[in-house]
Amino acid sequence: VQLQASGGGLVQTGGSLRLSCAASGRTISSYAMGWFRQAPGKEREFVAAIRWSTGVTYTYYADSVKGRFTISGDNAKNTVYLQMNSLKPEDTAVYYCAAGDRVRFGIRSVNSYDSWGQGTLVTVSS
Repeated sequence: VQLQASGGGLVQTGGSLRLSCAASGRTISSYAMGWFRQAPGKEREFVAAIRWSTGVTYTYYADSVKGRFTISGDNAKNTVYLQMNSLKPEDTAVYYCAAGDRVRFGIRSVNSYDSWGQGTLVTVSS
């Protein structure tokens, strides 16, 4: 699967952004889809994930974004979104979307994802 992330930009503290991850080559519902971020000098960290199983949608969030960020998917558009509200300067990072086939190391692990988008920069000014 090929992933194309977009929607990053510069926003003030308290503002909102919506990131998009358009997938091609395979349907998003056959994967676990995740968002990760990497700030300068830091390791890539889990932000949110979504998966579908027998008609039920499951979502997962890092504690640092729970209640502020929402992950969703549009199967018709084969696109996953990350709605980010109440942004803080510590949310500044390059955001990556990813697709995981078997998720062998848990849905929050970088190592569970096989395909990655190119990243989109989110900058939150104080």
